[in-house]
Amino acid sequence: MTPLLVVLLMVGFLLIATERVNHLNKAAVAVFTGVLCWLLYVAYGPSYVTAEHPEAFSAFLGDQPVSVELIRTFVARNVFLHYVTDACEIVLYLLATMAIVEVLNNNGCFDFIAEWLRTRSSSRFMWLLMGVTFLVSANLDNLTTVCMMLGVVHSLIATSRGRMLYGALVVIAANLGGAFTVIGDVTSLALWVKGVVTPTQYSLTLFLPCLVATVVTGLLVMRHLPSRLELVQSAPRYRSDDSRGGRTMRLMMLLIGIGGLWLIPTFHRLTHLSPFVGALCVLSLLWIVDELCNRKLLRSERMVFKRAPLALQYANVQTILFVIGVALAVGAVQETGGLRYVVDWCAQNVHNIYVLGVIMGVMSVWLDGIVVILTGISTFAPTPADNGDAYVAAFAPDGHFWPLLSYCTAVGSSVLTIGSMAGYSLMRMENVSLAWYVRFISGKVIVGALAGLIVFFIVTEWV
Repeated sequence: MTPLLVVLLMVGFLLIATERVNHLNKAAVAVFTGVLCWLLYVAYGPSYVTAEHPEAFSAFLGDQPVSVELIRTFVARNVFLHYVTDACEIVLYLLATMAIVEVLNNNGCFDFIAEWLRTRSSSRFMWLLMGVTFLVSANLDNLTTVCMMLGVVHSLIATSRGRMLYGALVVIAANLGGAFTVIGDVTSLALWVKGVVTPTQYSLTLFLPCLVATVVTGLLVMRHLPSRLELVQSAPRYRSDDSRGGRTMRLMMLLIGIGGLWLIPTFHRLTHLSPFVGALCVLSLLWIVDELCNRKLLRSERMVFKRAPLALQYANVQTILFVIGVALAVGAVQETGGLRYVVDWCAQNVHNIYVLGVIMGVMSVWLDGIVVILTGISTFAPTPADNGDAYVAAFAPDGHFWPLLSYCTAVGSSVLTIGSMAGYSLMRMENVSLAWYVRFISGKVIVGALAGLIVFFIVTEWV
């Protein structure tokens, strides 16, 4: 049955990668693939239980004779729920952070960004835009950051070509900014939840490579920018009003929301509870402050209105379903032991983490980075390095392979707009075609990626 599940997984990945051609929603494909894989596993794969979980299954049976019913009960309770729990840890964290962003957005806490970015200098605007996006994405997920920053760009830039160029830079800066912290993207969060990286070491390793890749790409795009920006003349400057709180309240809420997210790794280290618990603590505190600050408005006809666009909410729901579907599909194949053949083949024929990282990066050009990361974690499961082999040591917790995998998927997802949810948002919001992106952006991203990869090698091998 292993070949059948592998083929089904590959077909699902192919449909996800060709979403623009087949017009099938990638979240729907991922969920269907995940459910179908587990149905096949339960129906035709009882023999894998005794091979993969001999001790746990023996303890579960006790003195009872082996039967199909007991095997399926064991799979449902002891095997399937393990993958559901892993997926739910990521999903609950996403739900908490999405709610935090919504509270901050509803209170106008991000309105300062448009004020800070308003300038006539195209180069100054580009560096400010990329810098803000890079830092904001390190705290929020890159999809939310991209949608928020594209809205800012649209409200400031008058020309369509300008919005397309700056929008592409927003996607690149968000993908790379989200990659260098464990709370900045679903992919890096998955590495943290799976226990293969620790926040501080991970960020120290990836900050310089991600920054260099971002800066080099920005330098290459600069020559396509006009000397002066055409701004939207009607764009209003920031001012306090009666419908939302003043500047002091907005800054306070922004500090609680963003500062609280930065404290989540410390919360996890002290309590050993899942990261989503820390995110829920930040959300609850911010929610209480929001209720106290807007008490009068919430009890009047001028209740704070909901400014988060429905398109963003729909995209967030798709992301959640997509993560669940991919996690279940990859988990079913992992339970058959089929991924071990990939590990053995790579150890015998590749035996180099940089080659593996580049392969994963190429995969993420067409597949979403979430798919590549979850597949990579399941395939190259972390093992203690006890034989002195540098190649094996790279796959241990905090080994060099895991930040390399995250970096390669981040830059790979930026080569084409179809490599990430953020890229799809750019295509929808600014009507950017894949051909235009390949012509003006893709080559520059590859050059920036290579520069960052060189820095990664220097940081990990020589420093």
